[in-house]
Amino acid sequence: MVSPQIENETILITGGAGFIGSNFIPFFLDKNPNHSVLNLDKLTYAGNLENLKEVEPNPRYTFVKGDICDQSFIKELFEDLNISGVIHFAAESHVDNSISSPNEFIRTNIEGTFNLLETARRNWEGSDNRFHHISTDEVYGSLGKDGRFTEETKYAPNSPYSASKASSDFLVRSYHHTYGMNVVTSNCSNNYGPKQHDEKLIPTIIRKAITFEDIPIYGNGENVRDWLYVLDHCEAINSVFHRGKAGDTYLIGGNNEFSNIHVAQKICAILDQAQPKPIGSYRNQIKFVTDRKGHDFRYAIDASKSKTELGWSPKESFDAGLMKTVQWYMEKYKREKN
Repeated sequence: MVSPQIENETILITGGAGFIGSNFIPFFLDKNPNHSVLNLDKLTYAGNLENLKEVEPNPRYTFVKGDICDQSFIKELFEDLNISGVIHFAAESHVDNSISSPNEFIRTNIEGTFNLLETARRNWEGSDNRFHHISTDEVYGSLGKDGRFTEETKYAPNSPYSASKASSDFLVRSYHHTYGMNVVTSNCSNNYGPKQHDEKLIPTIIRKAITFEDIPIYGNGENVRDWLYVLDHCEAINSVFHRGKAGDTYLIGGNNEFSNIHVAQKICAILDQAQPKPIGSYRNQIKFVTDRKGHDFRYAIDASKSKTELGWSPKESFDAGLMKTVQWYMEKYKREKN
């Protein structure tokens, strides 16, 4: 069971003003000329409509401010606008914030997902409309030095953030097995690229470096992540939404495993060439700080299923993607300074 290709479908994209969503919406509109997009975002601190200026003139794009936890609002949205598909990005996502203030993660990531699912189920009864849930590799916990996550890996979340995402994953799965809803879930590795919020690792390194502040790296910097360029992820989401098998999960990874200290050093090397410091290297600003509570050591994804079933594989090399990312943030901070 796969979503049908119906002309002029209205696809609800939640959290479209966030990092991945604001990259995905222009990509999706370009690739799907017979689809319209309704972008629903609460516009918390992590949402930024400036990142969607390029699509504002598009007659197939509409923005609505709202909260996925508001049941009556979501019900009205579905009934009034004839929504025929959902791509669900909206989530609280910063792990540090989930450790200090987990309540909002439980509300948005679990209750909000439930509200969307239940409203879609009631409005789509008897249809083949698709609900695509965007999740994370963090639901699988931490790896040692070897091995990779697959779609068969058991869940073992270690932070309130990953636990809330694991819970929402299970809710989505249950709506397929209990109600027969046409759902898919994709779990991705660490995204990077333009439009990411300043609180995340790569933007933090760039910002701290060019303002000559200490660049904070947790612990000894040896924690490893698989880095996925955001536009490669957008292509994967589009493929899963249109061609993924109902009820299935697809892992999306970049095949770029690097330690945090390695990433920091690579960024500093790029900046040393692009914007040399008056004295010394930006690397001298790297400072190790107290490690995050329950910090997972390593994430790595085996994306074989996505490659085999969907024909998707990442195209952007880490060096090229990182160069584009650093350049984007340098231009952003220069505009803000002026």
